[in-house]
Amino acid sequence: MIGAGVFAVWAPAAQAAGGWLLAGLAIAALVAFANAGSTAQLAVRYPESGGAYRYGRERLGAWPGFLAGWGFVIGKTASCAAMALTAAAYLVPPAWQKPVAIAAVVVLVGVNVLGVTRTARVASVIVSAVLAVLVVVVAAGFAAIAGVGWGVGATGSEAALQATDATPGARGVYGVLQAAALIFFAFAGYARIATLGEEVREPRRTIPRAIGVAFAVVVVVYALVGTAAVGALGSDALAASVAPLVDVVAVAGWLWAEPIVRIAAGVAALGSLLALVAGVGRTSLAMARDGELPRPLTAVHPRFGVPHVAEIATGVAVIVLLLVADLRGAIGFSSFGVLLYYLVANASAITQPADERLVPRWLSWFGAIGCVVLVVTLPLASIAAGVAVFAVGAAVRGIRLAVARRSGHRGAE
Repeated sequence: MIGAGVFAVWAPAAQAAGGWLLAGLAIAALVAFANAGSTAQLAVRYPESGGAYRYGRERLGAWPGFLAGWGFVIGKTASCAAMALTAAAYLVPPAWQKPVAIAAVVVLVGVNVLGVTRTARVASVIVSAVLAVLVVVVAAGFAAIAGVGWGVGATGSEAALQATDATPGARGVYGVLQAAALIFFAFAGYARIATLGEEVREPRRTIPRAIGVAFAVVVVVYALVGTAAVGALGSDALAASVAPLVDVVAVAGWLWAEPIVRIAAGVAALGSLLALVAGVGRTSLAMARDGELPRPLTAVHPRFGVPHVAEIATGVAVIVLLLVADLRGAIGFSSFGVLLYYLVANASAITQPADERLVPRWLSWFGAIGCVVLVVTLPLASIAAGVAVFAVGAAVRGIRLAVARRSGHRGAE
C-alpha cells in the first residue's frame, strides 16, 4: 500500500476531482476501511490461501468465488507489469527500461520463492526507506504552503509547476467519486495479508491486527502526502505533473531532495511488485487446488513452503506482458478487478452469522455498495476492458464445466 501508488496516484486523481481531491481521498479511505473490516473478519474464519476467492466459494458459491479470483489474478498480473515498468522509468534511461523491468521481475520472483519470511524482511526494508522519504516530501510541502521555501531552480519540474492549462477533468460528485476509485487502487494492499493465511502463526490474532495496523498507517500517510501535494502545487499543477512528489520538493526549493524522491519512487514500485507477486501466487494456488486453474500450480516447495510453480508462472506471464504489451491502461483495468474482488469479499462477510462477526453487518453493506459506486465511475475504457476480460473468463469456465458434465454423463452411460 505504501508503494508506487503514493507517488503516482495524485495527478490522475486531481484531473478527476480538481480542488476536491482530498474529498476523494476521504471516500476511498471509508470504502477501504469497510473492506478491510470485512476482509479481516473473513480471514479469521478462513485462514487459508486465496483471499476473496476462497471466501466467495465458501459463502456464496463457486461462480462468485471464481470471478473474484479471476479478477485478482488477471488484474494484479497486469499491475505487476505496470509496477516493473514504473520502477524502471524512474531509475534508468528509456533504452534500458524494459531490460531492467524484466530483471526486476526475475529477482523479486526469486525472493518470493525463497519463502514468506524473506519476503516480509525485504518489504520491511523498502517500506522503511520509502516512509523516510515521504517525511521529507511532507515537510517540503508544508514549508511551501507556509511560504518558507527557498525558491524553485531551473529544473524540469518547474515546467509542471507553471502549467496552468491542465485539463481539469471531471468535476462535481462524479469527479470526486472517480478520484476515489483511482486512489482506492493504491489503498488496496491489505488483501495480500489475507492471502497469506496459511503461512502465519496464530492467524486468528495476527491477520486482523496486521490489516488494522497497516490500514491505519496508510490512511495517515496518504492524508499527509495528499494535503502537502495539493496545498503546495494547487490542483491544476498537480493534475499536470508527471512526478508529483518530485514537484512538491521542487516548489519548496529543496532541489537536493529531487533525486532522493525519484529513487524512492522506483524502490517503492519494486516493493509493490514484490507484494503483488506473492498475492497472485497464493490466489493462483487456491484456484488450482479447486480445479479452476491448471493443476501443476498446486505445487508447494518442500523446503520453503511456498507455491513456487504458481509464482514462477506469474513471473513468466508478467515478462510476456512486458515484452509484447502497452500497459499504460493496466492500472485502470486493475482498479476494476480490485473493486469487484472486494465486492465479493463484502458480500461474503454479509452472510456470516453473529458469532463470526468482528464488524457490524451494515459496514459490510457499505463496503459492497461503495465498491459498486466506485466501479461505475471509473473511465469508460477501463470499464469496457474489465467487462470484456471477465466475460472471457466466465465463458471459458462455462465451457469447461459443460464439457465436464458431458464427459460425466458419457462415463455413466
